[in-house]
Amino acid sequence: MNVTKTHIEGLLILEPTVFADERGYFFESFRQLPELPIFIQDNQSLSKYGTIRGLHMQKQPYSQAKLVRVLKGKVLDVAVDVRPNSPTYGKYLTIELSEENKKQLFIPENFLHGFSVLSDEAVFFYKVNKYYNKESETGVVYNDQTLNIDWKISNPIVSEKDKTLLSFLDFK
Repeated sequence: MNVTKTHIEGLLILEPTVFADERGYFFESFRQLPELPIFIQDNQSLSKYGTIRGLHMQKQPYSQAKLVRVLKGKVLDVAVDVRPNSPTYGKYLTIELSEENKKQLFIPENFLHGFSVLSDEAVFFYKVNKYYNKESETGVVYNDQTLNIDWKISNPIVSEKDKTLLSFLDFK
């Protein structure tokens, strides 16, 4: 597993070594690494082209670290640093995750997270280090003007709940 640091401290790109031949391929999809927390739950979603999910997070003490990847299709994954006193507060990383590139993104606690679906459909899979807590949900609206994220989608499909999330300036 190749681990690459990004311009935002703590965000890591994991790339497996893929062994392919005429039969197909094999790769190690997860290995507990010193840089990663202990994960306790796996989640999976199916979304169609143009869907944007996010930007979501849970407030402390329920904030989740995530290890995300795509099992089928292709997404643009987005992680926004909202760690208090971080030198990269408000900065974000976008990365294409797909069944072809098999990349994974490790997102530490106190990051907003979302993705847009760039293929006909995508099966999105992620590990978390804490259980979901509804009362701690928060987030920033996907089309926030301060963040100005290019989701690579012209007519997004967004849940009513995600349309009513906070602006980045109102987010705390």
